[in-house]
Amino acid sequence: MILKDASIAITGAGNGLGAATARRFAKAGAHVACLDLSHDAAAGIAAEIGGVAYAVDVSDRAAVEGAFDALQADQGAPRVVVNCAGIGTAARILPRDGSLTIDSFEQTLRVNLLGTYTVMNIAARAMATADPIGSDGARGVIINTASVAFEDGQIGQAAYAASKGGIVSMTLPAARELARFGIRVMTIAPGLFETSMSAGLPDDIRAEILKTVPYPSRMGDADEFAQLAQSIVENPMMNGTVIRLDAAARMPIK
Repeated sequence: MILKDASIAITGAGNGLGAATARRFAKAGAHVACLDLSHDAAAGIAAEIGGVAYAVDVSDRAAVEGAFDALQADQGAPRVVVNCAGIGTAARILPRDGSLTIDSFEQTLRVNLLGTYTVMNIAARAMATADPIGSDGARGVIINTASVAFEDGQIGQAAYAASKGGIVSMTLPAARELARFGIRVMTIAPGLFETSMSAGLPDDIRAEILKTVPYPSRMGDADEFAQLAQSIVENPMMNGTVIRLDAAARMPIK
């Protein structure tokens, strides 16, 4: 799949990994639609790269359908969709005050897992209507974002790890099912990256975290995520698997 002149949709494009991916893909000549819960954030990135912006709650099916209908009418069926939208939550199964955390668990799965599935479902329907490209009959690529927490979930990350584990578990069956349409499905599981989620970490906690990162011993740069996303799009043999992007880090218990 060639990025130049391709129609691209990126969720969570208002900041962090999604914004970096939008910038990289636009630089490669793609027509990028920035989808984000915050319209202002999406519009800011879209203005910077010459793209379009849509305010979308990925857990809201009607909102996602509306955005993809508008995108398809504006620049044709998307050839690449990158799911970066998500929330980071922390709640123990049994907090010290004995309160229940079921609502927090449900909300995390609704945004991270159901939101990813909703976008993938609606995007695949749109991609399947596009004309095939090249001798392999390629129609599109869907890249979902998990986290190393799917394997290394820490105390307080039961909901987050479950949501990301669900994304990982969908990867192969989705790729197998959508293969007949010429649609590939991949998942990236990033480790510790410089994003809005990590920006507020105190220096001492950041230093402790970086001790768990063998090499390079630093937080990942969001463009390094975007670089991998571009490689996945451009390499037709990358399909149905999960790539940890983590500098060999394994998260400690807490």
